[in-house]
Amino acid sequence: MSDLKEILAAINDLKLSQQKLEQKVDDLKKTAPPQFKVFNHAVSHGDLEDPEVYTQNAARRDNFGDKELTASPTLNPKSLYPSRIVLTTYPGGASVNPIPLAWGAKTAQTRGPIVASRHPKSLALRNAIGAFGGAYSIYRALAVAMGELDPHHRPDLYNTEPVVNFQPQPSWFDPMKIVSMDPWGHNVQEEFGEQIKEGLDVRPTIAITKAHMQLAEIEAMVKEGQLKIDGKIVLDKSGQLMVTKGAVEPVWYLPGIAKRFNVDEISLRRALFEDTGGMYPELITRGDLNIFLPPIGGLSIYIFGPPSYISDPTKKLTVRVHDECNGSDVFGSDICTCRPYLIYGIAECVRQAQEGGVGLIVYFRKEGRALGEVTKYLVYNARKRAEGGDTAANYFLRTENIAGVKDMRFQATMPDVLHWLGIQKIDRMISMSNMKYDAIVGSGIKIVERVEIPADMLPPDSQVEIDAKIAAGYFSSTQGQTAPVPDLDNVKGRTWDDINH
Repeated sequence: MSDLKEILAAINDLKLSQQKLEQKVDDLKKTAPPQFKVFNHAVSHGDLEDPEVYTQNAARRDNFGDKELTASPTLNPKSLYPSRIVLTTYPGGASVNPIPLAWGAKTAQTRGPIVASRHPKSLALRNAIGAFGGAYSIYRALAVAMGELDPHHRPDLYNTEPVVNFQPQPSWFDPMKIVSMDPWGHNVQEEFGEQIKEGLDVRPTIAITKAHMQLAEIEAMVKEGQLKIDGKIVLDKSGQLMVTKGAVEPVWYLPGIAKRFNVDEISLRRALFEDTGGMYPELITRGDLNIFLPPIGGLSIYIFGPPSYISDPTKKLTVRVHDECNGSDVFGSDICTCRPYLIYGIAECVRQAQEGGVGLIVYFRKEGRALGEVTKYLVYNARKRAEGGDTAANYFLRTENIAGVKDMRFQATMPDVLHWLGIQKIDRMISMSNMKYDAIVGSGIKIVERVEIPADMLPPDSQVEIDAKIAAGYFSSTQGQTAPVPDLDNVKGRTWDDINH
């Protein structure tokens, strides 16, 4: 009986604590900006109303089933974190003093540094939700848990400055023009150098370097005389290319992201919270924070020719925007056109640079139309096993059956990197995608010419894809013009055992 009384007393104390917390949340909501006052996600204490249910749930939470929680032999958990787990923070809370941030400001100092670090000297000053590193932030957490990485490590940024310091463009100062990357992210070493010296953990989200690139197909083009050696861009007979390249991690300005996708910000935050398993509670509790560093893949840029030409409308510019396809880009699968189109885009960028212009490849980490490689391979199985064969007529249907949607790349934020580079027009767009074309033109960048993949570069099993996409709205200068529209039911891919297709 005494044990039961103690349990009931403890439950009553928990109820009182919960009520006090809810009151604090209510008080905070009264002072929050108007657009966030509808957030009403107080934690239910229904479990606490039944002692037996509460005890069972607490046991599950504490024991993780039958597993005992033991500390890593390489570290002491208490040395990493305070004993009390902080699930989230609230505006105006203790030790919460975010650095002001004015997205779209005309100078880096006026805009303010983006701080997402949990370093002791930066924790209270955080003005961004999430963690630096994009998708790789999870590996960083794993390294910390294993004791391989000091959780308070700050990067030494000496000599890491960009090899090309891209200068501010008018688009940087429009808060709705660039919403998915930090315009100042390549130059924090200079722009926020004093704050970094004082101990603030500000990190680059863009890195710019130079490199040599070598591809078998480019080497073959050089040997066949399709590309000439100039010693500047094409360096030698092996087809080595000189490039300026950059990597960009995503930094989302949530009000702009919501507007770009035509959703309200509250729904956006709620979906990002709910459909990641509640990974970032501050999306809900911190309406005062507008910056989110999502744990997703970023993008890479490859520039052929002088980078300064990119923002010069008097110079001709060739561009290919390419979405990742590991199976084709890296391993040469012939079921799609991805690698051949990428190679063709690179070759056309080189030719443009050799003619006095500049070329640009933008490579997004959006594997399998951002549905992921597992989903893509499941679709391949369904296509190849379909009754009647793998037909162009059912190309998108197989994807929709499995994923619920045929494409999640949603190109609305894709043009941001083009605006960051200061691009005003694209003379030759090496792409047939109607979605990419519409997004770029809709953002205010003119496209002079669209260039499709040459027919002789189509892989043996890719006709299903290309015909299905053209039928769905992809650009073609021939189909329906000088060539007839094919019967999609009769456009079939080969079977797994068909080696002579």
